[in-house]
Amino acid sequence: MNADIYTEFHRFLQREEKERLLEQRGMVIWLCGLSGSGKSTIANAAERVLHQQGRATVILDGDNMRAGLNVDLGFSDDHRLENIRRIAEVAKLFASQGIITLVSAITPRGELRDVARGILGEDFFEVYVKASYEACAARDVKGLYAKAAMGEVKHFTGKDSSFQEPMQADLVLDSENLTLEECVDHLLQATLLRRSR
Repeated sequence: MNADIYTEFHRFLQREEKERLLEQRGMVIWLCGLSGSGKSTIANAAERVLHQQGRATVILDGDNMRAGLNVDLGFSDDHRLENIRRIAEVAKLFASQGIITLVSAITPRGELRDVARGILGEDFFEVYVKASYEACAARDVKGLYAKAAMGEVKHFTGKDSSFQEPMQADLVLDSENLTLEECVDHLLQATLLRRSR
């Protein structure tokens, strides 16, 4: 860190005070998986349930982040790393305020997930939304698989760029064989213990 930077964190209201006010514990639910696996759909549905329960939430969606904060980044390895680093730092800010933060980002390699885990520490709850390339291509909700097949999308995860299945995910949601409602139920049940500690 630059020696001329003097952080102010020590003067802020502490996390415990924010969490006491919200009556909840901040955390980051990081959903990773192929494009079209259901990450954003699950995050949106889970947020609605949490909202109905009176929980303060935010979603950091990969595409939304790339349309704003990360608009300057492409899909090279270095840019993917910076994309995840920025998302994790933003998620860390929200979690430190007691907010339940849902991140929906492909996060294709183990080293990228390790970067997020390193930044977020105990707040990091990794969810692998598992679906095969073929299943995601059949859904093709954004039309990206069709474009990738025609060579119109470079560095497409699962085709030109690899996806490494997570080896230490806190939860695996098989979106090929589970309904949306089942995925959300499993997700909220799995995170309930973490949020109540």
